[in-house]
Amino acid sequence: MTPPQRIGVLTFHRCINYGSYWQARCLVEGLRERGHDAVLLDHQSSRINLAEWRCALRPVPEAPRDARYRAKTRKFFAAFEALPLSPPFPLQGPEQSEPYDLVLVGSDEVWNLSHPWYGGKALFYGEGLRAGRLAAYAASFGSQSGALDPYWSAQLSRFDAISVRDRNSQDIVETALGMRPPLVLDPVLQFAHLVPKAAVDARPYALVYGHGFPDWLIRAVTGWAQRRDLQLLSVGYDNPWADMQRIDAGPLEFAALMAGAAAVITNFFHGCVFAVINGKPFATAPSDYRFNKVRDLVAALGAEAHMVSESADECRYDHILTQPLDPLIARRIASLRAESEAYLDAVLA
Repeated sequence: MTPPQRIGVLTFHRCINYGSYWQARCLVEGLRERGHDAVLLDHQSSRINLAEWRCALRPVPEAPRDARYRAKTRKFFAAFEALPLSPPFPLQGPEQSEPYDLVLVGSDEVWNLSHPWYGGKALFYGEGLRAGRLAAYAASFGSQSGALDPYWSAQLSRFDAISVRDRNSQDIVETALGMRPPLVLDPVLQFAHLVPKAAVDARPYALVYGHGFPDWLIRAVTGWAQRRDLQLLSVGYDNPWADMQRIDAGPLEFAALMAGAAAVITNFFHGCVFAVINGKPFATAPSDYRFNKVRDLVAALGAEAHMVSESADECRYDHILTQPLDPLIARRIASLRAESEAYLDAVLA
C-alpha cells in the first residue's frame, strides 16, 4: 500500500453529459477507494457555464425548446454538488487552487484544442497548478488529429507520466514527445463496480442514447425493434422515432436505464462503455466528432462488429443487438484493467 496522498483530479466534471459525470465520479471515487484524499478540482468560469447550460437546454439548436431538458439539467446540478469537490477557483486562475501531492489530468477530451469551450485552456495541460507531480490518466484529444503546435508539445513534456484512452491520442503524444504512452481504460470501464447496476422495472426496451442519428440507422433499428416486439426508449435526448422519451433522466436514472435495457443503440463513446459494463448487446454509428474515440474503443475491446455502417443488413443487426457479447470483449477488458491498474500503481507510488 502506498501512503495516502492528496490528489486533485482535473477533468470536465460539470458538463451536462452522462459520460462526463460518470468518468469523473468513477476516477475520483476509485482513488478514494485506494485510501487517497482525492477531490475533483472545481474550476469555475461563468462564460463556460453559460455555454454549457445553453447547450444542455437546447442540444439540437434547430429543435424547439423542451422543458424536460431543464429538468435534466437541474438533476445534474444536484449530482455535481454530491461529488467530492475542491474549493472553487477561477479557470483562468489555477494558481488560486490548493496545493496537491499529485494532480491527475483526465479522463475525457481534456486535451482537445478544438473543444467548443474548453479548447485551448492551458489549465488542462497543467499550467499554473500547484502540484508536486503532474500525471494524466486516460486523457484524450477527442476529434483532434495531426501534430501539436510546439507550445502544446512543450506543455505535455512537463508531465511526469502520461496515459491515454485511445489510439488517436497515442499517436499525437508520440509525435509530440517521441514516446508512445500506454493505453488505459476509461474510468467507467476501469472502476465499473462503482456504477450502480440496479435496473428500472419496465416493459422490455432497447435504449437509444445520442442524437443526430443517420436515417439509415433509424430505419434499421426501428425495423429490428419491430421484429423483436421491443420498445425503443430514448434517454437524455429527444429522438422522435423512439417509442418512449426519458429526456429528463439524471445521471443515476441513466445508469439504471442502461442496466435494464435489452440492447443499446448509441453514437456516443460512453453509450458503448455503459453497454459493455452491463453486458448489453449494442450497435454504434458514431458522428464525425466522436468517430476517433468510438473507433479506437471498439478496436481496443475487440468489439468492431458493433460499429455499423449503411451497408449493414438485417442479419447484422439481429446478431449484434440480440446475441450476448463476445467473451473476447470481457477478456480484453480484464487485460486492459490490469495494465491500467499497474499504471496507477506506478503513478501513485
